[in-house]
Order: sequence, then structure tokens, then C-alpha cells
Amino acid sequence: MLGRILGSIGFFVATVAVAQLRPAAPASVGMSATRLEGAAHILAREVDQGRVLAASILVARRERIVLHKGFGRLRPTPDSPPATPDTVYLLASITKPVTACAVMMLVERGQIGLRDPVSRYLPEFTGGDRGEVQIRDLLTHTSGLVSMPPENSELRRGQAPLSEFLKGTLRAPLLFKPRTAFRYQSMGLLFAAEILERITGVPLRDFQKKEIFDPLGMKDSSLGLGGRKIEETAWCEGQDNEDSRRFGSNSPYWRDIGHPWGGMHSSTRDLAILLQTFLNRGSYAGTRILSPATVEAMTRNQNPGLSPWGLGWAIAGSSVWAYHGELASPRTFGHSGASGTVAWADPERQLLCVILTTRPSAQDQGRLLRMVSNAVTAAVE
Repeated sequence: MLGRILGSIGFFVATVAVAQLRPAAPASVGMSATRLEGAAHILAREVDQGRVLAASILVARRERIVLHKGFGRLRPTPDSPPATPDTVYLLASITKPVTACAVMMLVERGQIGLRDPVSRYLPEFTGGDRGEVQIRDLLTHTSGLVSMPPENSELRRGQAPLSEFLKGTLRAPLLFKPRTAFRYQSMGLLFAAEILERITGVPLRDFQKKEIFDPLGMKDSSLGLGGRKIEETAWCEGQDNEDSRRFGSNSPYWRDIGHPWGGMHSSTRDLAILLQTFLNRGSYAGTRILSPATVEAMTRNQNPGLSPWGLGWAIAGSSVWAYHGELASPRTFGHSGASGTVAWADPERQLLCVILTTRPSAQDQGRLLRMVSNAVTAAVE
């Protein structure tokens, strides 16, 4: 009898350890199918009325997928293939927390410290208050770095490598003394990626594939195009002139340069896996990529007295991140992207949501993403 009991316990533990996202009826996890369909209808209506080219959404609760749909078409041409639930999109700034995940792996391994000065690893970053900038500041938007180097337009027009963006930022004056203010920016993630590459000797895109994407089974994810053709991914709307075709969001240059602040491609399912990994305190389907302590630190406010932010992840209450909607719990974390994307998780409700669209969020200040997010949260009964 005892043997059977222990065997049953062992089976249960093993089942929990390898649990992963699977489809289920909304009612089985305490969600309203009608309200979820309402959330999907918001996206479908925007597509049908021509205001959004393509959109995909995935909602899961307690590791069960309760909504997974795609709408529209990949490109603005009559012969374009349709968008699917797992269409690959350019994520824009959702890339940032994924870069932070890679950096935090080095922290876990004792290769860097969050309070180490950046100049320890980038000795050319000297002068003024630069010596006070810490690695943690790169992930919390408190470094004082410029968002983009002053030569940003010229660099993109000339299809410059990331090393030139780094040089331009190294020269630019800090905007404020480190940790005295919050200013959302992108170059901190470039600095963080450069530090990782100098320590490991491995390009960030390869490090992420080996340490994050492959172990978690995120088969649609890559920094840069990952060998895909742009035509196989969703088109980024709002750009259709000669300059944008040469260096804009739909250009081979910008899609594949692998910028660590905005160059990742992925699907709703892959991002759901990453969010579920965080809800599971660093593991998914029996594979651990981060420790529970790291997950807690990344999703905890690191900016007391300033705009709240985690390590890479935005958290509820931030002055610049509200695309998760107004109904989310205070523990909600996630990130949005200027290309029209958002991914968030609510630990209190064990709920996650990924919404990927082709319409730049600046066109409506993120209203569409907020509306759908609110409808998703309201579906919890």
C-alpha cells in the first residue's frame, strides 16, 4: 500500500514538473468564454474595418490556453497569406526583458554583479558621472543614458552596425546622475548586451537561442530574422517610403541587425511560454532557465521613489507602461512594443496574455492593446 501511495505521489510530482501550456475550455479554469470572445472580437473588428492589417492573441490561465486566434493578413497585398494564431511578428521593445533574461543568467553564474560599475566591463565608458552607472541601471532605466545616440538617423540611414550605435552612446553626455531619475530608453540594453558578449565571447542572438529559446521550445523566436524571410512574418504598418524600405522596420537591415532593445521576432505561443516560465518561478515543462530568486527580482520594483520598474520587465504602476490595461493586479508584469505588441502576466490570477498586431501603438497611444487586455482580465470569474 505504501509503495502504491509513494508511487502515486511520484507520478503527481513528475506530472507537475513537466506541465506545459495546453488548450482547455475557459470554464475549466474559471473564465468566461463569452467575455473572451468579446476580447477577440475587438481585434477582429479592427482588422475587418481596415484599421489593423494583422493581429494574433493568446490567453492562458493556470497553464491552459483558453483563447488563441489570428486575424487579417501578413502583408498589404491582395495575394498575402492570412495571419494565423502563431504568425511571427517583430516584437519591438518586448525584446528588452528577453535581453535582460540573458544578462541575469550571468548574474546567477557569478560572472557579473548588478551593482558592478558598467566601466568595469566597458572601460571606454569614463568621465563625469559615467563611473557611477551600474549594470542594474541599464535594466531599470535609471542610468541617465540617452535613448538613442545623437547620430541615430544618420546611423540607420547608413545601415551602420550596432558597434556604431555603441560608440555614439559612449560619447553622449548623461542626461542625469544615475539613479536620481527614471527615463525609459534603449541604449542601456545595448550596453548590457555588449557586456554579455565581451564576457561570454558569444553573440547575444546565439546566447539567447542556446540558453533560452531552445531549452524552452520557443521555436518561433530569434533575435533578428533567424534565417526567415521578411515575407514570412507580419508586416509593420505605417512605413512605406524609400527611406523606410532601406532602413525602416520592414527593411532587411533593421529586421536582422539584432538590436537588443527591439529586434526580436516571435509568436504568441512562444511569448506565452516565456511568461509562463516566470509564473512558474523560472521553469517550464521541466526545464529551469532562471532561479526563483531571479524571477522575483526581475518582477519586483527596483526603483523605490521613482517610476516603478523591474529588471527588464515593466511592472504595474509605471508611468510609461499601461498597455496591460487598468484591471490588472498590482503584481502584473510585462512589456509592450512600439510595433503594436504587448505581453503581460498577472501572478495573482495566474493569467497571461499576448497580443501582437501590425499597427504601431503610437497611432492610438496603446488604446487597442489596453481595451483587449481589460476584456481579457474581465473574463476571469
